[in-house]
Amino acid sequence: MSYSILIVDDSATTRAIIKRSIQLTQIATDRLGEAADGRQALQLLAQGGFDLVLADLNMPAMGGMEMTRRMQANPITRDIPVVIISAEPNAEKFAHDQAGVRGCLRKPFTPEAIRNLITQVLGGADV
Repeated sequence: MSYSILIVDDSATTRAIIKRSIQLTQIATDRLGEAADGRQALQLLAQGGFDLVLADLNMPAMGGMEMTRRMQANPITRDIPVVIISAEPNAEKFAHDQAGVRGCLRKPFTPEAIRNLITQVLGGADV
């Protein structure tokens, strides 16, 4: 099985690091999409086809908290799991308190940590 993952972070460098880390995990992906903020992410998600969202909390225009709330309010995106990847010290608390958030990963992270979290969230991804 192959997965489509959307990476949402205002830093192009961070998006590239996350993308490269996923590629290093050897999890089968057919698409690694990118968005610079929650607003862009919602536009991409409305087109369908994503299995997982990896999102930062603090971004301009729309942060990860608001994006996740809007995803939960939309029947099209409600069932797409969100994983928070953030340097924010309170990110883990948000992950436990917000509907739709299935996990949290603190920056910096290792490819192994991202692989383990994606595998856990997607229920035994092929590696």
